[in-house]
Amino acid sequence: MKYTETAPKLFMNTGTRFPRKIIWAMGLIKYACAKVNADLSLLDKDIAKGIMQASREVMEGKHDDKIILDVFQTGSGTGLNMNINEVIAERATELIGKKVHPNDHVNLGQSSNDTVPTAIRIASVSAVEDQLVPALSKLISILNKKSEEYKDVVKAGRTHLRDALPVTLGQELSAYSDAFSHDLVSLREILEYVKELPIGGTAVGTGLNAHPEFQTRVVQEIDNETGLGFKPANKFRGLRLLTDLLTLSGVLRTIAVDLYRLGQDIRLMFSGPMTGLNEIDLPTQEEIAGSSIMPGKTNPVTVEAALLVSAQVVGLDHANQFASMLGEFELAMGVPLIGYNVVTQVNLLSEALNKFSELVIGGMVPNIEKMKRYAESSPSLITVISPVIGYDKASEIGKRLNKGMSIREALKELGFKDEEIDRILDLQKLVKPGFPAKNEK
Repeated sequence: MKYTETAPKLFMNTGTRFPRKIIWAMGLIKYACAKVNADLSLLDKDIAKGIMQASREVMEGKHDDKIILDVFQTGSGTGLNMNINEVIAERATELIGKKVHPNDHVNLGQSSNDTVPTAIRIASVSAVEDQLVPALSKLISILNKKSEEYKDVVKAGRTHLRDALPVTLGQELSAYSDAFSHDLVSLREILEYVKELPIGGTAVGTGLNAHPEFQTRVVQEIDNETGLGFKPANKFRGLRLLTDLLTLSGVLRTIAVDLYRLGQDIRLMFSGPMTGLNEIDLPTQEEIAGSSIMPGKTNPVTVEAALLVSAQVVGLDHANQFASMLGEFELAMGVPLIGYNVVTQVNLLSEALNKFSELVIGGMVPNIEKMKRYAESSPSLITVISPVIGYDKASEIGKRLNKGMSIREALKELGFKDEEIDRILDLQKLVKPGFPAKNEK
């Protein structure tokens, strides 16, 4: 494997290896190309059989230890393609007892310039469909369930981190359910673009040294293997531009930002127990110590791990902006990096969403009475009840609230009876559209 042995001297040697999905996708491409070339009578049947068998082994991960070239290599991904070609040629030669050449046979009808851009798209689509779509769907489902379960759990609303009018916990969770649902729609839409594969373009998109039917046939073979709906791309665009993957990365970034915001809200609600909000409990987070020095301390560890994932996904998206700008004329030059980044983003987000669904949203227990007390203590309620009890009494209540009383306690101190307070302070009316004060006059 002459190329693979020499290349590390010239490429970076950071230890950053291609994800399993990309290696699998490269094996799939070599399998499909060998089959099509044999069907077109361009490749000896025995050699094709050996390549297909060796490619299948690459797909199955049996030769991952031989895919050694760093992600930080030549921008077209030639290093990855040649590494794969040499591994398959060596193994195919062993299988059939006939010399198989990495370029003349394994790479027949191909170039690094079309195989690697095709592989990173296949890997990205497969990773999203296999991992991210189920994980995102799970989070949406459990948010919907909890939104319904907590639809009557009233809590203080907060704007600018200051007391505001009441909302329900269910309403807050519904905001995130809706956001992630839109993210899922965006994800499915961009996948249709990423499914367009430029294989068959060879070096510059013209398809020179490949059969005229090569692209259509190879894409069909790939789709037969995966069932993911791949289709032929404009080969010139697919080699030159990576903006379809950049758009996918942008959707991944949006999911990460929505997850970050949800995580921040959860952390604040879980803060305490004595000096924070203490609006929810997260029993699942009690399974490990929160501190090496403070016994019994509980931290929102899963939430914080998800926040770190979100930060990394956003950072990789920024790197993808640069990677997608690299290149001139007929070829993109950020291919290995954006492929590595997108698959990594999908892996990270999928793990974070699954854990967040099960251990955070699924395990959340609202402290209902604490939430209600906060809601009844919000100074913003004075504005709502003022038309009912009058300006002067509302002012008196405001003074008492500043001393830490709840509105319920203040009204009782001013002589209101419990049934009057229940009628005036019907929080359920305050979390719905309308003019509740008018109805009390």
